[in-house]
Amino acid sequence: MNLSISTAESRHIARKYLYEQGRRYYRDLPWRHTENPWAILVSEVMLQQTQASRVAQRWPQWMEHFPKPSVLASASLREVLDAWSGLGYNRRALNLYKAAGIIADTWRDEVPSSEEELLKLPGIGVYTARAVLAFAFDLPSVFLETNIRTVYIRHFFAHSVRPDGKVPDRVLLEIGAALIEADSESVLSELNAGPRLWYSALMDYGAWIKQSEGNFSRHAASYRSQAPFEGSERQLRGAVLKVLLEQGAVDIAELAELTGAERARLDHCLSRLASEGFIKIEAAAESGNPAEYGISLADVNE
Repeated sequence: MNLSISTAESRHIARKYLYEQGRRYYRDLPWRHTENPWAILVSEVMLQQTQASRVAQRWPQWMEHFPKPSVLASASLREVLDAWSGLGYNRRALNLYKAAGIIADTWRDEVPSSEEELLKLPGIGVYTARAVLAFAFDLPSVFLETNIRTVYIRHFFAHSVRPDGKVPDRVLLEIGAALIEADSESVLSELNAGPRLWYSALMDYGAWIKQSEGNFSRHAASYRSQAPFEGSERQLRGAVLKVLLEQGAVDIAELAELTGAERARLDHCLSRLASEGFIKIEAAAESGNPAEYGISLADVNE
């Protein structure tokens, strides 16, 4: 079905159709059973680069361990990374850890409800900030992710994709704004749904389209295929952190042997991890050789 936002009537038709399709393909995800802003912020950070099915398995355990920002902030980095294990992209865990400290200290364990303040938190970009506003606070905001792009391109560009085959996010955001903002009172009254339910429906419908008809978000100008994991720096970073979680402090020679990485590549990786706050690098106690050093997990709370 081709949809349009050109008139108030066409927007009404589009909202009604998309919302009904989304409710038809509803996914019962655990974070949808809470309106706790911290719990929703955690879910959004986890979902940034991990499939919903995997997050659904790990999110409940995380929330049991760290039910409030202050609880997470008081944990050690080792505990945080151990709890995050299996979700990948450990930088998200470190950023969430740092964000928890800011929320605990500055906001007394309450997640801020403004985009401006959310964007000040480590690892929180425009998408995550606006998603938190919608899902945690039911506030209208305009944002895109892969499933939403799939819905918009499937129904608003099915027969009119640009000559280069790519649709700019700017155009997709205009559609999103027209659907949720242009006649915002109509959105609430027509559908009996606020931003929380509206965006859940869009994402659920987009997930169904991708499984059943194909990934239309590939036609988005912002689309990027994921780089191979095997042999990547991401794989090496994960291997380094895994060794440190299992072995504790090690020296560079041990780490090279345990990871199987060549020394120059490992040195570069460790330098990046140290600059990001994951690890500490210390000169070997009995060696004056700067090429010999020890590595351990950092103490973010120091």
